[in-house]
Amino acid sequence: METINSNKAAPAIGPFSHAVKVNGMVFTSGQLPFTAEGQLVSEDVQEQTKQSLNNVKAILEEAGTDMSKVIKCMIFIKDMNDFPKINDIYGSFFSEPYPARSLVEVARLPKDVKVEIEAIALV
Repeated sequence: METINSNKAAPAIGPFSHAVKVNGMVFTSGQLPFTAEGQLVSEDVQEQTKQSLNNVKAILEEAGTDMSKVIKCMIFIKDMNDFPKINDIYGSFFSEPYPARSLVEVARLPKDVKVEIEAIALV
């Protein structure tokens, strides 16, 4: 198992790695909408979605892979009413064949953000 950390993604806010690479796969930790400098990108859900996905992208690139190799995404959102806005941004990061995906509304996310995204990708 190899741990992956990227200085182009938001710093971890706890005792965890950005991702782990094992057996030809990369498993990212949930990515919040913070910049590499640790600043919340915006209160706007679409900007938060874009930043979270950019963090996933940076981590995957650090691991030697990219968004085209994502096989599964898990998205956690604060408000299901934001689904269409999140979906629009999400769709701009992927093309067919799309990865499998789960999206769930949760009671609360770390730092009270509106979205958190994690991914599993092939190397």
